[in-house]
Amino acid sequence: MRKSARQHASAWQRPGIPARLLVHGLIYLTGLTMLLPFAWMVSTALKTHDQAISLEPTLLPTGWPTAWHWENFARAWQTADLGAFYVNSTIVAVVVTVLSTVHNALAGFAFAKLRFAGRRTLFVALLATMMLPYQVYFIFAYVLCGWLGYVDNYQALIVPFLASAFGIFYMRQAVSSIPDDLLDAGRIDGFSDFELFLHIVVPAVRPAVAALAIFTFMASWNNFFWPLIVIDSNDLYTLPLGVAALSSKYYDAPWPVQMAAATIITLPMLVVFLVFQRAFVQGITLTGVKG
Repeated sequence: MRKSARQHASAWQRPGIPARLLVHGLIYLTGLTMLLPFAWMVSTALKTHDQAISLEPTLLPTGWPTAWHWENFARAWQTADLGAFYVNSTIVAVVVTVLSTVHNALAGFAFAKLRFAGRRTLFVALLATMMLPYQVYFIFAYVLCGWLGYVDNYQALIVPFLASAFGIFYMRQAVSSIPDDLLDAGRIDGFSDFELFLHIVVPAVRPAVAALAIFTFMASWNNFFWPLIVIDSNDLYTLPLGVAALSSKYYDAPWPVQMAAATIITLPMLVVFLVFQRAFVQGITLTGVKG
């Protein structure tokens, strides 16, 4: 039987086995290259101080695996009181992630599907803020927080991040992929705008919401610059500040202890990404469908 034109085109466009092996090999090699800093951090956390600063570095600690120094993790946890810092970071990251995701999704829906005066101008102004470096407006943000009494408390770590220009833009792109006819059908059934958002928009863009939640959680968990400015009390330190304190004169911990603390702070982000990686990939694909 003769092949159809579509079958011929598919066979012509399909890369051969050597090309696919080459592409997959490059992908895996790139992935291993990105994992190397993490592997080096964990390896250093299991070494002694002399091994960590040796002029002849090795990837694995000597005496593998019986002589690995797991006590560095316990020492990092106790030296900098990482338990209290974990609580602070968890509270801030969870609250910011939930509230910011809700606010960004609502604003993205408004910019994508609602018609109101000044919508385009306001959206352009919002995009313009994404082009400004963070250091440009942090002085104004600090002064404003001082006027509101949001310094050296949880409000200082949460309120400024209850919405973001990137989050609104991201959700606007996702909601734009929903057909207007679907929303019009909901309006005919008597749905209000909020009911349209809750019952039609959110289920349709759930992967994008999950991806945005991951972005927000990681940004809040890793935030160092802003807490360094607005937090003075050690009781309110987040994990990045606590880990940074290990290298200061206040603690003066050796390199393996510092790397153990860095490993501890990284693990929650890895868990969050591994649990929600499918939704993350789907969300990235969804927002890339329509520009």
